[in-house]
Order: sequence, then C-alpha cells, then structure tokens
Amino acid sequence: MAIVVKKKKKDYSIKAGSATQASALRPKYQPKTPPCTFKCPSGVDIRGYVMHVSQSEMYGRTFDQSMKEAWLMLTDKNPLPATTGRVCPHPCESECNRGSLEGPLNINNIERYMGDYGIKNNLPLTAPTEKKAESVAVVGSGPAGLSCAYQLARRGYGVTIYESFEKPGGMLRYGIPSYRLPEDVLDAEIKKILDLGVQLKLKTKIGKDVALDEIRKSNRVVFMGIGAHAGKKLGVPGENAPNVMTGAEFLHKVNKGEKVDIGGKVIVVGGGNSAIDAARVALRLGSDVTLSYRRTRAEMPAIEHEIHSAEEEGVKFEYLTAPVEVVVKDGKATGLKLQRMELGEPDASGRRRPVPVPGSEFVVEATFVCPSISQEPEFGGLESLKNEKGWISADAAGKTPADGVFAGGDVTNQLGLVTEAIGLGRKAAEAIDDFIRNNEKPAEAPLTVVRYQNMYRDFFVKKERTPTRYIPASEVKTSMTKEPMLALTDTEFKEEVSRCMSCGLCFDCDNCWMYCSDGAVEKKAKTTPRGTHYEFILDKCQGCKKCAEACPCGYIDMF
Repeated sequence: MAIVVKKKKKDYSIKAGSATQASALRPKYQPKTPPCTFKCPSGVDIRGYVMHVSQSEMYGRTFDQSMKEAWLMLTDKNPLPATTGRVCPHPCESECNRGSLEGPLNINNIERYMGDYGIKNNLPLTAPTEKKAESVAVVGSGPAGLSCAYQLARRGYGVTIYESFEKPGGMLRYGIPSYRLPEDVLDAEIKKILDLGVQLKLKTKIGKDVALDEIRKSNRVVFMGIGAHAGKKLGVPGENAPNVMTGAEFLHKVNKGEKVDIGGKVIVVGGGNSAIDAARVALRLGSDVTLSYRRTRAEMPAIEHEIHSAEEEGVKFEYLTAPVEVVVKDGKATGLKLQRMELGEPDASGRRRPVPVPGSEFVVEATFVCPSISQEPEFGGLESLKNEKGWISADAAGKTPADGVFAGGDVTNQLGLVTEAIGLGRKAAEAIDDFIRNNEKPAEAPLTVVRYQNMYRDFFVKKERTPTRYIPASEVKTSMTKEPMLALTDTEFKEEVSRCMSCGLCFDCDNCWMYCSDGAVEKKAKTTPRGTHYEFILDKCQGCKKCAEACPCGYIDMF
C-alpha cells in the first residue's frame, strides 16, 4: 500500500483566522473512474481488486482472504483472467496515472498472477442465487460466447453453448499458439464457467447439424458469437497454390496437432498479432521465416513485446513491402513477389497510407506462403443473419435485427482484442437479461475520469515498476509449449500492487482529516466500506480547499 504520513493533527489554519471564510466553495467526496478501468474494454474494476490486495494488512485480512475477495471483483467482469493476463496488450497500462511518476502498474502481469492463483486454489466464479425459467443458446465458445454464457449463468438462466469444433475456446484455442496460452490454463478457466451449470455441445454446427430456427424455438434468446475464423486471401495471382495458406488456417491446423508441411523457407504477410503468431510458429517448426508488412515497424498493430520477441527469435522483417504475385512453378508456390512501398497521407485508420514505388518489385523465395492480413466469419447455414458487408449487424447492446437474436465479438465486424470480445459478450448478456425481463434501464451518466493533474502525487513514495521478465529467445524458439513470458513471483506481485494510487477513490490516508484546521472532517470507524470512512461537517467548513489540495487520489472536489 502507499506510504501514509503520520496521523497527528497539525495546525494548517489560514492565518486570517477561522472567523473569516476563505471561500464559498465546499468539499465533496466524489468517486471517479480510474483511467485503467476507463481504458479496459472488459470494464474490469482494476483499482478495486488491486487495492483490496494491497491493503490486506491495513484491514486485518490475510493475503489469501484478500486474494479470494479480489478474485471475485476481477471475475465480476472477466471470467478469463489467466488468459487475458497472457494475451492482452494491456491498453489499461497506457492510461495508468502512475505512468506520470516511475511507470505504470504492470497490470497485465498482476492479472495473470490473479488468474493463476484462482486456478491453483480452485477459486469458483460467482454462482447463481436463483434459477430462472428462461434459457439462452450461445453459438460459439470463443471469448465473447464464454463471457456471455458466464454472465447469463450467474444470473440464473439455463445456458447451452454450441461449438462446431472438437474443443471449446474458439480463437483462444485455435488461433493463439500454446506457448502464449497453454491449453491447461484455458481448459481450467473454461471449466469454471461450465461448473456454473452451463451445458456444452461440441462438434455441433448451428446452421448445418442443427438449424438456427430449431434453437430459436427452444430458447428465449440466441447469442451469436461465432467469431471470424476464415482468413482473407491476398487477392493476387498465384495464391491458389496448395502451399499457400492463410494464417488463420495454419494456426488452426497446428493447434489441432495436424502436421503442416511448410518446408524450409516461409514468408508471412501482415502486421497484426496473427501474423506474428504465424511467423513464430513457423520458426518453431524449423523454418527460416520472413515477415512482409506494408508499413513500418512503428505502425504495426501487433503487441509490441510479441514483435520484439519475434525479432529476438530470428524472424526477418521486410517493412514497407506489399505482395503483388505468388510466384508459381510446377503448380507450387516458389516465392512471393513484393513491391516496395512508401508512406503517403494518413488513411481512415489514422496511419499513413502505403503507396507503391514503381519498378521496385523483387522476389523472396518461399516453400510456404502465409497471408495473415485479416479474417471474416463463416456463415454456412446462417446466411439469414449476414448483412451486406458480410458480418452480423448489432447495436451497442448486441441486439441484431432478428427477433430474439443478439451477437458480439468478431462476428459483428469488431475484429480486435480478446478483452474487447469479453466486454461485448458481457454487455450482450446484460442486455439479454433486460430483454427477457422487459426491463428498461435508464442511461447512467459516466463518472469523471481522474487524471494525475488532479491528484496530490507528492504523497506517493517512489517505487520502480516491476518489469516483465522473459526467458532468453534461444531457450524458447524451438518449443511450442514453453512460455517465454515469466510470471511475477509472490514478492514481486505484492510489491507491484502496492504501487496503485487508488485513483479517484479514498484509500484512508487521513490527509483530509489532518489538513483540516476547522474540524470539518469527521473520521469514522473502518467497519464501513472503503470510501465512506470520512464525512464533511459543512457548517464548520471555511472553504480553504486544503483537503482537496492534499487528497492524493483526487477523491475530493470543491463545489
């Protein structure tokens, strides 16, 4: 926890004397949204669970007691923390107010530690307290489907997940290599969801094995979370050669345990996480690997540490290049013709548009060509849900134009992070609950996001960020199962959570009580919930603003 100044009352009175009002403004304890949660697509109360652990000693809790309670705070929004703690690019960290000091909290690795702790100690997810009569069918067991199923099950609905593949997990299992996300970790987190009473039907493709109308008749609502498993082609001559395979298909086959003959020279096209994954997997299969990307490294959308790891492991990068033709000889691809690019004006994504350089074509030899540029859904038997652009249309709550059908995740043209799919699944589940109960929720005004400029940062003792550690590339680049990223140790975890500044919510530092010379702050027993341990006695307040100026977490506003 943060270091707290000595709790001894001092005289901070205004020299003019308390008989003279300093200002007409009066203080108010005002909770705010911390920037980490604001930036988290899953909406996880990061501040809540981190501070709960860090203040164990202050509140007389054991570490294990705090961890069990914090686990419920974390999994309230995200039932897959050990998964996201490994594969999420942690956008929350870029917003962390601690970043204005020594560096942001290592939230990603904190989350991984919490997730692994939950698995190791067999901590259960929140169980339903009642059983509702209505049932919901969830089509697809990727992150959106699992998240939706969990949120509905804990609300008491009967939930059945229909999955077309042999095992659950969707892109978590078939699109992410096991060295990044071990199968046993994914299995353990899925089991916790199934333990809530969720039924799972594998190798059952809705639209083929079972008609969509059939499950619509037997369920009050259907949630579509079928993902986007079909890799997009390059659209260049020669790409129909048998040794050209999209990154989605390549990773799927490898993760299923199928042998893929890629030869000794592989070229991957793309700059996202799937492209980096495909390149590193090909490297682990013993091939020399080159990755072609049409912009520069600075514009690559893949996770930075994954790019860095690929570089260290030996993947070669051809930046500012784009494919123009797959070179084919005797019916097989023998290389990929690339064209040099230069960056022009920004496009719709905000990144500078790559522009071809005339006469700059060159050929890279290849025994296997792997385009990993994007993905799209497969709609076999579900064409009635497909919009004109090839996706499922859904509003912000996941409701589609089809009666009683909701959707979320990649299939709604929101190809993105695992944490985004988890958030969309949860929001859809909340909307489904309202839909079934015919409940109209009024829109809630969001709380102000607290920024470091509104906090008293001098209060906090300097504590360097605990860096994420990696196993040397030479020791992992030949293994499909060895995790390169190391977990935090127990000591590192405790040190790292202690760096949280509780942005926007009281953490009982006593500053407001100590700095008030008019006795306008009443201190309460800590048996009440955190954030309610102080109360302003406004008829004693002179409006000096010392309490607000000395509030480390920005919890006090003047009105």
